[in-house]
Parts: sequence; structure tokens; C-alpha cells
Amino acid sequence: MDLGLLSPMSLVPPDAPGSAVPRLIEKAFLDAGLGARLLPRTRVPIIKLCENPPAQLLSDLRTEREKWDSGVGVEDAGASEEPRAEEASPSPSKTMAMPRDVSLSQGETQTLSAYYASAKRLLRKLGGHDLTASNHRNFTGEDCDLLVALSRAFLSGLRDETLRKRLDASPALQLGHVADAQNLRSLLGIYTCVEGEAIMMHWECSPVKERTDELERAVAGAFKSWKILQGKIVPGLHSIHHTKELQVSLERLKKFPSVQLVVLEQGQNESATQYSDRAARLLSELIPRSPDSGSGVGPEVLARYIYGIRNSDVRSGVADLSRILGDNFSLHVAARRHKALQLAHDLEKAQAAGFYPDAARDAVTHYVSLLRDPIQRVVSTDGSQEWGIPITDVSTQILATIRSLRPWDTYSDKFEIPKTGVGVQCDINFSAHLALQNTLLLRCYSHTDPRVRPLILFVKHWAKVRSINTPYRGTLSSYGYVLMALHFLVNVAKPFVCPNLQKLAPPPPLGLSPAQLEETVHCKGRDIRFWRDEREILQLARENRLNQNRQSVGELLRGFFEYYAHGGALSTLPGRGFDWGREVLSLRTAEGILSKQTKGWTGAKTTTIVQDLPAEPGLPTEAPKNGPLSPAAGAVPELPSQPPQKSREVREVRHRYLLAIEDPFELDHNVARTVTHNGVVSIRDEFRRAWRIIQSAGAGREDEDLLCPVDTAGKADEGEAFVSLLADIHGTIPLDVQARCRG
Repeated sequence: MDLGLLSPMSLVPPDAPGSAVPRLIEKAFLDAGLGARLLPRTRVPIIKLCENPPAQLLSDLRTEREKWDSGVGVEDAGASEEPRAEEASPSPSKTMAMPRDVSLSQGETQTLSAYYASAKRLLRKLGGHDLTASNHRNFTGEDCDLLVALSRAFLSGLRDETLRKRLDASPALQLGHVADAQNLRSLLGIYTCVEGEAIMMHWECSPVKERTDELERAVAGAFKSWKILQGKIVPGLHSIHHTKELQVSLERLKKFPSVQLVVLEQGQNESATQYSDRAARLLSELIPRSPDSGSGVGPEVLARYIYGIRNSDVRSGVADLSRILGDNFSLHVAARRHKALQLAHDLEKAQAAGFYPDAARDAVTHYVSLLRDPIQRVVSTDGSQEWGIPITDVSTQILATIRSLRPWDTYSDKFEIPKTGVGVQCDINFSAHLALQNTLLLRCYSHTDPRVRPLILFVKHWAKVRSINTPYRGTLSSYGYVLMALHFLVNVAKPFVCPNLQKLAPPPPLGLSPAQLEETVHCKGRDIRFWRDEREILQLARENRLNQNRQSVGELLRGFFEYYAHGGALSTLPGRGFDWGREVLSLRTAEGILSKQTKGWTGAKTTTIVQDLPAEPGLPTEAPKNGPLSPAAGAVPELPSQPPQKSREVREVRHRYLLAIEDPFELDHNVARTVTHNGVVSIRDEFRRAWRIIQSAGAGREDEDLLCPVDTAGKADEGEAFVSLLADIHGTIPLDVQARCRG
């Protein structure tokens, strides 16, 4: 259930920066014994509320609220989770006037991608932005100066001195003053050049070659082409296209195994198992066909594997073992030690954060100690000996306890309200005037045909049980799935099931007052016109005059899942399936589809939102003295600007466009902005799974349950996966221990 809280008489609207209403209501709920939590990183204020919170949850929520009241951690409330560079820069106001003072330094353990993320964050902090195809028309002289200054700082702050010297020798990276708009590079373009040069530098020093002479010649040619492209001097705005060419060329290089080896490193969210599997596949691809060549591939892959382990303490532990075992050390043993130390680290971190009950503390502590014990020879199930951590009678019970804790859940949150057992739950949205219009639009669509409501309810239930409808976990909201279903019913089903209500919007009646116009034509500056006469829609629907489609709900669901499961030639639907990578769902348009390029939704953007303290009023705003930057422009103008006013609470909202669904009224809002890379992969996988099951059922074959909950269906697989992890760590797991771990 969702609730909307409106306060038309408030001097400061409840959803505006500086409004105290959401925090006051949160505190009132907590004082009344209800479970309430104001979500800190949403686009608009939302309070998660439950009727009967567990005692520990209520205590944690109250403690967190007390911290906020006292100001503890408020300044960092919107801090990015990306690693920070060693930034040394003046205040924003001084930096905008003297951009040459910008300074950056890559940390000793900081990856190049994390260093680039720090540079982007600093650019935003200073009030600037990178040069892109969507903003170049409004790029001013001040923007250029700041971008060039930060790009210089990025290059000079690189940790690797040899890499810096190689880049300094490139004429294309000599970033001078941009008054003549020559050789203006985007920060993304600079980073791409640096990344490519670093890869080339390490590849040239690597003794590992491709497994055939033909592949070796191909990768050498690809590097030659890259070097020519990287050294190309491009004028002004041509650098935007040039950056795209650099990215395409670099991605082509990364497909070669010998290049993948020099960039091998564990990803931020990559498990030790996934990383070791990737290294093992890379080793198999690099083993030469000729047994007389490339005998050093194994040691090189092993050395690179250890170097790429993300956590420094875990990396040191694996390296120490390699020195102890010497010739007995292999990639398999390194992976086993990596998994043990990584699991110990994750368990310890989760326990320190208070994720585990007090009753489990001793078991966690003992098992962490066991995982960090010296590795020994153990006997496997086939009688052979290998390196591992032996299991004792005491550790058997510990393993069963650890299994129940699910330490691999990276989304554990002690403030999360349970889905069941807490009474009535709801979300409270503040000043959601447009959300009320969205609700009315969806209700009118539900009146157009009796099949609409059950189909949408089924889709929402399917997304919920398959755990792909949680925005803060990187998937899609229920509202997003409703829009996906309506798009299919309006634009894909033949004949259509629902007419396009926004296209059928009648002209507003004459003589409406301003208040009436605001309710039927515009709301917060947005066009909210659609056919909203519910009585007329219901009457025409009962008379079967709104559509000619006679398919059953089941047939429509079949088409819905097929449309999103396959695109292009794979689809048997009239036309084609949905192109996830290029298309935007747009319910308001005649065909229901726009391109991401047309919308400018081709790359992630970050918006900074100030909360709690309002901005100072009365700041003058000056227009630019000259026009914006253009390819033919000579001098680049300077635009005076006021620095952002400091606030108690500043947060950054990340807008992603991996999946793009346009809001029917807020045309600049992507309903799927929270969907991460892993999230979009999970969603597409679920659509393909559903389509596979539907196909099997249609062919008379028994298959898995379409609505089998992930939590229930995944327990067996999850238990097997954990037993497999324990087997990797300990060498072998007795059958009785396996049974207890699964239980």
C-alpha cells in the first residue's frame, strides 16, 4: 500500500529541499512505536512504515534517528560509495576563479577506474561537468577551463611515473588553453587514453603471447591501430566522436586473452569463486598449441591472479602462502586460499556491522579463526592428498551455524523492514501531485478492458516472487513493470487491447479556472492531458467498442513474455521484440518506442540534491556575454556563476539508462533509473526463463514452476553452492556435514 501526503498550504512544500516535514513525521512515527525510516537516497522523500516492528529493528531505527538529530554522519549522508582519491583542492568558489589550482593524486592502492571516479566526483563538486554530446551546446568558457584544469590534474596525479612519461610524450594529450577550441578533450576521453596506454605498456612487457602466431599478429595490429587513433589531434567538439572511437578500439583490444591477462583484477562485486573461475578460463585460452613454447604461461597467470585480488589483506595472505609452498603452489591452491580468506573477511565485516544475532557470535569468531589457520594436507574423497583446511568434530557444528547466517547476502541491512510479520506496511510519498495523475492514468487504463487488471497483477506478482522488483537492490519498481505491460497492450498486441489514452486526450473545456486547468492540463509544469472520463471508458468497454482483440489473458501473457525475452529476428511476434540496449519505452507516443539517442539517455548521469537547508535567496544570475561553445566558434566565452551554497545534507542521485522507461508525464524521468548492470541482467534472464517455461508447457513438456519463489527455489541451489565453496576451502566435506549444512 502507498500513501500520498499533500500539504498545499505549506510555505515550503514537503518534498522541497529544506522542508522539515518528512523528518518530523518520521520522528513522530518512531515515538509512537511504529517502524519508520526516511529513505536517504530517493529522488523524492519516501518513508517506509510498518505497524509492528521487531524490538531490535525499532531500537536500531531510533538510534539512527538520534544520530541524525545530533548531526553525526549528516555531512557524509550523500557521500559516494566510490573510492576516494587524495584530493587537495581549494574551496569551490576559489577553484572556479583559479582552476589551475585543482590537484589530484592517485592513491597507492587505488585502481585507475576508481581514480577516474574520484576525478568525476571532484569535477561535480567544483560545479563543472564533462563534455558530452548532450551538453556541448551549453558548454561555456568557464566549463572548458575547469575541465582542462581537472584533466591536467588527472594526468599529473597518476601514480605510475613510467605511464605519466609515456603520456607526456603524446602530442594529442598536450592540454593547453582552449581559447581556440583546439584539442579539447572530455575527461572520459582522457581516461580512455590513459587506460589504453597503461594496457599497452603492460602488454609490451608481458612474456605471454597468444596461443597462435595468427592471433599474435592480430593483437599487434590492433595495438598499432589503437596507437594511431590515440595520437590523433582532434579539434573542439570532434573529440566527442573521437572518444567513442577510442572506446570501441579499446574494447576490441580487450577481447584478446593476452590483453585480458594484463588487466586481470577482481571486480568490486566479484566473488572469489567468480574471479578464480575467470582466471582458470583465461589460463586455458592462453596455453599454446605447441608444447615447446609458452611454458611460463601458468606462473604468469598465477602472479597476475594474486596481484589482482581486490582486498589488500587477502592478497597479502595468498602471496605469503605462495612463498611458503614454492613449487607446490598453483592457481588451484591460490584460489582455495583466496576463497577462505575472503569468506573470513566477509564474515568478520558482517559481524562488526551487527548483522548477526548474539547467539552466533562465538561460532563466527571460531570459524573466522579456522579459515585463517595455516593450510594443511587433507585427504579428498578419492583418497588423494591436496592442500586445504581440515574439518574437525567441533567445526561440523560451526559450519551448520555459519550456513544459516547467509553471509554472502551483500544487501544485508539492519534497517530493512521485514516483508512479513510486522502488520500493515506502506510507503508514504510527499507532495506526489504527479504520482496522483499517474495513478489516475493507470486506473483509466484498467477500465479499458477487463483483461488489463489480471494481466498486470500477474506480472507484478511474478516480478515479486522472482525478486526482480526491488529498486534499491538494483532492479525495477512495480510501477516500471506496469508500464512495460501497458506498452505491450497498447502498442505490441495485434489488434491492440488498450487505446492510447494520452493520444485520445480531448481538448480542455472552455472557461476552466486556473485551478481546474492545473488539475486537467498541467501539473507542476507537466502536460497531464489524457482521456480521463472513466464513466465513458467503462461504458464503451462494456459494449466492446474500444478494441477488436479477443485473445485470452494467457495468450496475452505469452506474447508479453516473448516480446521482452527476445528481440530482433528471434521473436515470432509481428514486427520484433524489445531492444533493451537501444530503445526507450514511451507510453505517450504513437508507436510506444523512442531511441536512447533521441532522448540523450546514452550514458549514466549523476544529479546532486541538496536537502535540509534551503539555498540562500537572492543570488544574482548572469547570462553568458557570448554564445556557447560551438565547432566553428573562435574564442570561448566565460560565464560568471555563483558557487553552490553549502548545506547540511547533500546527496547524489545516480540516473542509469541500462533499461529505459519514460514516465508518461515527467518526460525527463527514467522510471528504470535504479536498474544496475546486474539488475538488468537478472531481469532479462527472468524474462527468458519465463518464456522458456511457457514454451515447454505449450509443447506438453513438464518444466519448473513459473511462479516458484526465488527464496524457496534458490535454497537448494544456494545450499549446494555453499557446500561447493566449503569443499573448495576444506578440500572435502563429509556427507553428514553436507546434509547438516543444507539443513
